[in-house]
Amino acid sequence: MQWRNTPHAYGAVAKFLHWAILILIVAQFVIIESADELADGPEKLATIARHKSLGMLVLLLVLARIAWRLANRPYPLPVPMPRAQRIAAAAGHGLLYLLVLAQPISGWLMASAAGRPPGFFGLFDFPMLVGKNPDMHEFYEELHEVLFGAIVTIAVLHALAALYHHFRMKDDALRRMLPFVRPRA
Repeated sequence: MQWRNTPHAYGAVAKFLHWAILILIVAQFVIIESADELADGPEKLATIARHKSLGMLVLLLVLARIAWRLANRPYPLPVPMPRAQRIAAAAGHGLLYLLVLAQPISGWLMASAAGRPPGFFGLFDFPMLVGKNPDMHEFYEELHEVLFGAIVTIAVLHALAALYHHFRMKDDALRRMLPFVRPRA
């Protein structure tokens, strides 16, 4: 198993962090939507607590992903791309990192403004980032929802670009990040 990136593929650490973050974000959406359907009570509170814990896990994983990327830079794509595509790809990746970092922080701010800081699977609570403030809670809740919509939009564009490279360009851009798949090169 290749842990570090190579000229032909991302390593196991980068792949794990990429796919784990994606799976957790999808799970987060499912969990919070299910919480909206529950009546107020212990089950709803437990579901929201699970959402907060997983959100903080996303934050920790995205910080690890950024650190790993800085310490273990990916190699350039093996296919020549027009300058505009390279700029769009870099901007898309940067924006996705920024959004996935901002999303759990906005949730942390929202929970703090509600006076209920996020816990981490019952092990400990994260510190309050701001004091209890119902108006700020509403603001952060709105921001949290807007950021999620932006993540979905950019992630869909990211996936479409990967599929374009795979099916239209017939290069290894997608295969480099797929788990259990070796690039052709």
